Amino acid sequence: MEEVLLKIREVSKHFGGVYAVNGVSLDVRQGGIWGLVGPNGSGKTTLFNTILGLYRPDRGDVYFNGDCITNLAPHQIYGLGLVNAFQLPRLFYQMTVLDNMLVAARGHQGDRLLNSLFFRKRWQEQEKELIEQSMNILELVELDRQVFSLAGELSGGQRKLLEVARGLMAKPKLLLLDEPAAGINPVLGEKIFMTLKNLCCNGTTFFVVEHRLEILFEFASWVYVMDKGSLIAQGYPQEIIDNPTFYEAYLGEG
Repeated sequence: MEEVLLKIREVSKHFGGVYAVNGVSLDVRQGGIWGLVGPNGSGKTTLFNTILGLYRPDRGDVYFNGDCITNLAPHQIYGLGLVNAFQLPRLFYQMTVLDNMLVAARGHQGDRLLNSLFFRKRWQEQEKELIEQSMNILELVELDRQVFSLAGELSGGQRKLLEVARGLMAKPKLLLLDEPAAGINPVLGEKIFMTLKNLCCNGTTFFVVEHRLEILFEFASWVYVMDKGSLIAQGYPQEIIDNPTFYEAYLGEG
């Protein structure tokens, strides 16, 4: 059985008198694409922000790779290998695709004053390695031909792919994705998820919030369903499709 990478136990987060997340417990195991779905306002994004340390839970705990991360700052959580890619790509639009990738890399030796002054060869070698890593990832997401294009010149779908690629550049153990297929055509949406599936072979695990259910259910290993801040169902995609609770909550049908 795969190792539990992310463990959430009885996590709650409220704003005023409204519980955006109410006593949620779930596991994300190593490998594959794990889905989180539910109607608008069900608490999915709030749960993601709590996992990432952007919100402090009012109750409960979050564990990553065996360690409790409930009280850690976002940059500390990022340093452990839990990385987020945003629904609306947060790119440097006046920088090239390659420069956007290099900015996302960890531990630049040249950023340190002593290294930049006295160990130039060391950080120059690292820069070459990072460029090679960037090119390998950009080739995987089919953006290698746009490497010297400005990020602002990319199409909406290409920006989504670059946001995913930047997340991969940070070498995450777990990459959280918020609606990677939103606002793009179904063919490109499937391409993004096929890319994620292929990347799972390299040891990366994905936890995905997605409203394009027809695409997510094709690729997901396991799906969690939230409604009104609570976890109401979980299972393999086909099990969720066959579950009346899913339709009652998500589609408002009996």
